[in-house]
Amino acid sequence: MSEGHPDKVSDRISDAIVDLYLSHDPYARVAVETLCTTNQVVLAGEVRGPETITPDMLVQVARRAVKDIGYEQDGFHWKNMDVKCFVHSQSADIAVGVDATGNKDEGAGDQGIMFGYACRETPALMPAPIHYSHAILRSLAEARHSGAAPWLGPDAKSQVTLQYENSKPVRATAVVVSTQHAEGVSQEEVRELVRPHILKILPEGWMCGEDSFYVNPTGRFVIGGPDGDAGLTGRKIIVDTYGGAAPHGGGAFSGKDPTKVDRSAAYAARYLAKNVVAAGLADRCTIQVSYAIGVSKPLSVYVDTYGTGTVYEDRLSVVLQQLVDLSPRGIRTHLGLNRPIYARTAAYGHFGREPDADGGFSWERTDLVDQLRAAF
Repeated sequence: MSEGHPDKVSDRISDAIVDLYLSHDPYARVAVETLCTTNQVVLAGEVRGPETITPDMLVQVARRAVKDIGYEQDGFHWKNMDVKCFVHSQSADIAVGVDATGNKDEGAGDQGIMFGYACRETPALMPAPIHYSHAILRSLAEARHSGAAPWLGPDAKSQVTLQYENSKPVRATAVVVSTQHAEGVSQEEVRELVRPHILKILPEGWMCGEDSFYVNPTGRFVIGGPDGDAGLTGRKIIVDTYGGAAPHGGGAFSGKDPTKVDRSAAYAARYLAKNVVAAGLADRCTIQVSYAIGVSKPLSVYVDTYGTGTVYEDRLSVVLQQLVDLSPRGIRTHLGLNRPIYARTAAYGHFGREPDADGGFSWERTDLVDQLRAAF
């Protein structure tokens, strides 16, 4: 999904609000959902943070996010859209379970199961289909923002189907790209304008045949974004993670501060799995962690290397927990998550990205490799 897909627009606004609160107070609590449709945006949820952050500020953050994406269309325009704000204070019942008091450490913000995954299919240690799908759309978005492709609209989707031999991807058998475009651009023109972006991203010789190359299969995609379909925060959890190549606990990321383990523990699980694979201890690795609301210690930490591991999985689980404190506070501290680094995660995947100098995508670091190798 591109940044202009309706659900991704909602994710971007929600995460921009998280960043606003964390920029004023690193320990603010945020759980904000966004609905967007034709020239309408609705903000709802609960927060605990500085009272100097007003509803008008949240409205302006929403407008700025939509403007940055590039929506200036009759049916959805950052300046003309109506923004309603129903954000209120956090429930005291939730706060008492999460807050650290006396001898009680900070508890998880909810119960649930979170997963992290890594594999050797790409240099980013991500599954190849989702990795290349994201890269194609990022290439198209860069062309649109730079002015090199003014005919492109913000809304787009991609899907890459790969053939595997001996558990390794070797070529694409089908590529699908649907992209919003300006009035008057033909389907064939869109096809040829999209083609070089795919050829640039896929490894040489991987491109599928012409009969399996689908661009705007319906023939027209002028009306798009929230004007064409309503968007909601948190509806693209598989796109945000591993494209279906790994299990998912069901919790969305966007709009949540890092005390919510739906987000922070999924980041920590990816961090651990990536370091296991980067250290050469497995070719594929899934990490599963589970929590109870108000309880700091994870209920379980399970490791699955799918028969590709070079060490015992139960021992690996013990070592990983020795290297990283998987309590909510421990995760936030280790990965430096109490920072305004989340709006950038709202499109093109939360994983497989390069770590940023300001701490963004810190969960993509491979700084545990030496310690893991030494432990085994």
